[in-house]
Amino acid sequence: MPEQTVRLGRSSRGSTGAPRDMTLDIVSYGRRGPGGQLRFGADQIAQIQRTVGRTPEVMVKVSGGGRDIGGVEAHLRYIGRHGRVPIETDEGLAQQGRGAAKEITADWQLELCRSQHKPRPAPGQKDTRAKLVHNIVLSMPAGTPPEKVLAAARVFARENFALQYRYAMVLHTDQPHPHVHLVVKCEHEFEPGKRLYIRKDTLRQWREQFAALMREQGVAANATPRQVRGQVRKPYRDPIHHRLRALRAFAKLSLAERDGCRAPKPSTVMRTKLEQVLRSLKAGRGAPDAGQAKMQDTRQEVLADWHATVGMLRRQGETRLAAQADRFTERMPAVQTDDQRLANGWREQVKHQTLRPSDIKSPGPKFR
Repeated sequence: MPEQTVRLGRSSRGSTGAPRDMTLDIVSYGRRGPGGQLRFGADQIAQIQRTVGRTPEVMVKVSGGGRDIGGVEAHLRYIGRHGRVPIETDEGLAQQGRGAAKEITADWQLELCRSQHKPRPAPGQKDTRAKLVHNIVLSMPAGTPPEKVLAAARVFARENFALQYRYAMVLHTDQPHPHVHLVVKCEHEFEPGKRLYIRKDTLRQWREQFAALMREQGVAANATPRQVRGQVRKPYRDPIHHRLRALRAFAKLSLAERDGCRAPKPSTVMRTKLEQVLRSLKAGRGAPDAGQAKMQDTRQEVLADWHATVGMLRRQGETRLAAQADRFTERMPAVQTDDQRLANGWREQVKHQTLRPSDIKSPGPKFR
């Protein structure tokens, strides 16, 4: 039986007439049942159960990539903790020591890549040179056994890149969530001119694959788009995320523990965003709501897909799962932009401090 992808109760266009984001579709690849009705298969039922049961989500992201040999070596030194942590290569070797990064780049013959010899851009101009490598992160929530994350990452790398693109990886356990840094050479080993391109659909497929590999390791794992889960907040970029994490950790320290410690620098990006929100509040305009209409439209599309899914589950006799899905959609958080979230947080802080926004000349440390 050939695979069939179907829309559940909605067209492929949103209320504005623009093409829909097809990652929001809940689809079935099952056989048609009695009367020609399309039914969810066992895999689709399991996927819905994981989603409404809030099974831990895997994370697969591209964190950057070096455009010259120096940049590649710097990243390899970073993930290898400057020689303290072994770097596992696609040949099954474990390179360790201060010279490991240089040995790997020499083995990969990055100096032969055509893009390596393009001139650097002038200061302030965009770097248009092709990447020599992609830096990829495979991560699981806190509490996941690190050795199982590494085992799944090994299979993931082998299935996607072995004998095509050179790669190296390192397991990090110095943060609550175990994660693997994977560095993949962009140029194909045996087909000149062929390169590894990573698109949104590629990342979606990789997340699903990595989640399946984690389940093979006996770890509950899921991979669904954040919009389908009702998550409206986009993750911060790595530099902002690391800065905010350092500030939160510092804020938890006692006064005695802070003695002699240097306070982390505040995030200038978040400070600028909060200052803009405060100016708007002081002017009586309320929090900026740019993007809220689009987010609300996406939420309505997601809810329509879920309601269609609930209907199909009930027709299949999956009444308990249908009820779970109904409760799942009812508990989705309200749609809110980052600016509105900052404004609400500021109002709460002002309320507890009995201050007015007009009394404050600069944002407090909570939002840095």
